[in-house]
Amino acid sequence: MNKKIGIVSLGCPKNLVDSEIMLGMLKHADYEIVNHKENADILIVNTCGFIESAQQESINTILEMAEEKKRSCEVLIVTGCMAERYREKILDLIPEVDAVLGTGNYKEIAEVINRAYQGEKVVSYGKLNETDYLDEERIISSSGHSVYLKISEGCDNRCTYCIIPYLRGAYRSRKIEALVKEAKALAENGVKELILVAQDTTRYGIDIYGRKMLPELIRELSKLKGIEWIRLLYCYPEEIDDELIEEVSSNPKVCKYMDIPVQHASDRILKLMGRRGTIAEIRNALTGLREKVEGISIRTSLIVGFPGETEEDFQQLADFVREFRFDRLGVFTYSKEEGTPAARMKGQIRKNIKVKRQKTILELQNSISKEINAKRIGKVYKAIVDGIADDGIFYYGRTYAEAPEIDGTVYFTSPEPLETGCFVETRILNSEDYDLIGEVIA
Repeated sequence: MNKKIGIVSLGCPKNLVDSEIMLGMLKHADYEIVNHKENADILIVNTCGFIESAQQESINTILEMAEEKKRSCEVLIVTGCMAERYREKILDLIPEVDAVLGTGNYKEIAEVINRAYQGEKVVSYGKLNETDYLDEERIISSSGHSVYLKISEGCDNRCTYCIIPYLRGAYRSRKIEALVKEAKALAENGVKELILVAQDTTRYGIDIYGRKMLPELIRELSKLKGIEWIRLLYCYPEEIDDELIEEVSSNPKVCKYMDIPVQHASDRILKLMGRRGTIAEIRNALTGLREKVEGISIRTSLIVGFPGETEEDFQQLADFVREFRFDRLGVFTYSKEEGTPAARMKGQIRKNIKVKRQKTILELQNSISKEINAKRIGKVYKAIVDGIADDGIFYYGRTYAEAPEIDGTVYFTSPEPLETGCFVETRILNSEDYDLIGEVIA
């Protein structure tokens, strides 16, 4: 079928990997991939259903793509987390949608398109134990030199506020051999930075090998020629052990950077959230990293306004942020998600209080970030070149301390032309709230 396909990928990097895998499947089925929705015969919206704001973005995007059916689009397909969660409702409420495909059914994408062209309204979902689709060839849609490697699917943590286990199934690791094979192919195509992602990267391997195998996976990936950086996202603090800390500290290819979702600093709230660790255990893990990994940059995410969160609980959180001084920090207001235990809890917090608490933490972190960035002035860092700024004067990129898309950016000048994906030595000359300005040195 000589048709043109476009895809809009929403939500997290793990969703982006799924989108790239679908594109790979469709390319093998002789579809042509296009980058502009106006040129597409078939449009796919890969949705996020994690929290209310993400669901609203997904709905708005589906409605936007539905407008294209009045022009050139022939088939509109909705996939991903929101498709798994609200499958029949999507078809009922948005009649322009032709098919809905859940999170475990991606291998059916070409077949579903064929059925849609035959006039069938398709709903396919529920295969939450599948992982073999992750071994399919991907079409990389990002810069090409920094790529996400999805090491597992699903989650066993069962945090009381989170819908993901219901939409993605139990935790399922991919085999080391499959991950090395994929990473090798990526490296041969010019990838320099692997960013390991999962719902919980630190639990990698425990389901298929009987123990945590993230350090072993890192060692195997480090052997690949062409891979210069390995970055870790979604590391749970209670699973960070001495072996992992030693690997991050001693392995020159591992970025001295870790994304660790702490979520709160009150033991009472952590327990209500269904988190496994205590604040003492979290503090020990973070302190161990700071002591044993020189220069490590730690990012975290927090939730404010969880049901039952008192002013005292919130002050414990604010005090912890002041004490630990995270290099990067994101803070979300609690989102009441239908079907989760937290949605049924008493003591739901008013929206204005949640927003006020979020603003307080963000303002606190802003001052911390300014001070941390100011201390980087005059220092020299290895940086990867991500592209040329809109003004045509600066290049932009990142050091080990910045993950793509979620952290700040380093803007720098160079006396010589630079290629995207190359590494340069950059001296920091100035700092802003979150971004840095520098120059390439010989």
